[in-house]
Amino acid sequence: MADSIMSRAATMEIPINSNGDSRTIPEDDGLEQDLQQVMVSGPNLNETSIVSGGYGGTAEGIIPTSSIKDLRMKARGVNIVPSHSAASRIASQSAIISGPNMHQAGTAEEATRGVAVEKLDFMRKWGLNTYKCTKQMISERFGRGSRTVDLELEAQIEVLRDTKRKYENVLRLARALTNHFYSMVQTQHALGDTFADLSQKSPELRDEFGYNAETQKLLCKNGETLLGAINFFVSSINTLVNKTMEDTLLTIKKYEDARLEYDAYRADLEELNLGPRDAVTMARIEAAQQQYQVQKDKYERLRNDVTIKLKFLEENKVKVMHKQLLLFHNAISAYFAGNQQQLEQTLKQFNIKLKPPGADKPSWLEEQ
Repeated sequence: MADSIMSRAATMEIPINSNGDSRTIPEDDGLEQDLQQVMVSGPNLNETSIVSGGYGGTAEGIIPTSSIKDLRMKARGVNIVPSHSAASRIASQSAIISGPNMHQAGTAEEATRGVAVEKLDFMRKWGLNTYKCTKQMISERFGRGSRTVDLELEAQIEVLRDTKRKYENVLRLARALTNHFYSMVQTQHALGDTFADLSQKSPELRDEFGYNAETQKLLCKNGETLLGAINFFVSSINTLVNKTMEDTLLTIKKYEDARLEYDAYRADLEELNLGPRDAVTMARIEAAQQQYQVQKDKYERLRNDVTIKLKFLEENKVKVMHKQLLLFHNAISAYFAGNQQQLEQTLKQFNIKLKPPGADKPSWLEEQ
């Protein structure tokens, strides 16, 4: 039977027309109908048959696809044996692959949950602390609550704030003096140039205009030297006021906040100690005692920091102001006395270097 099938398949011919296309034969319509029927009905692959030897052949020419598959596997020497171990290995590999992904997803979820819990705990502590501090501040303002006071330290802080206000006024006036004096120097420079120009154009008054031009130029030069000394004075006062003193005041602000928190937790502990002594209250008292100790340590640490900074600030202030006031006095006196050598010597004494004329102006390349 198989030999007849193979002989028929070998003798099959496909007629070709003159255009190179296969000629249409009546069996084509039947083949398309059979294919459509197969697609609709959807038979099993094991039930599908291959027809050879022409369409509409006898039943002997029908070969099941399952038998062909068996023949191919036998020709290759492969025996198909159902294996339960292979299925178990595939299942275990799938479990191993999906295991790390599930573990990573669980770890990410736990991390997200931990961050959320941490934020909620932080917000809860912050809200409780804010409530206690606000309550303490209101009580102090209305005279109902007690506050911790270090009389000596409070007096030093008040002196520092008053000194800062006065030094800020000195700084403001020194800047105003600088601006006015700079305008005067510029006016003298312009006046000297005008006198020099007139001395060239007025022969009858050449000497007189020349004298005044030289005088204004000399005053302008001394004025620029004095401006250098005043600018150095202003810069040093500005550093002392807006950096050194301001840094100490920031530490004082932290100290005052710590004092308010310390008094708030102290008042809370005192209120709990006045209540009943049951198990729940004792646990709250113990927790309040721990928080009170933490705030007390923080308050004492910042109080020591403020004391040290105030001491160093006072020493630095005296040292800086001694130097700057001496510079200001010597420079002003030498300028108005007309002593150019003493004025220049004063700048050398305090290591002040004047910028050359036009140093602040941009170069020609920068302007372009």
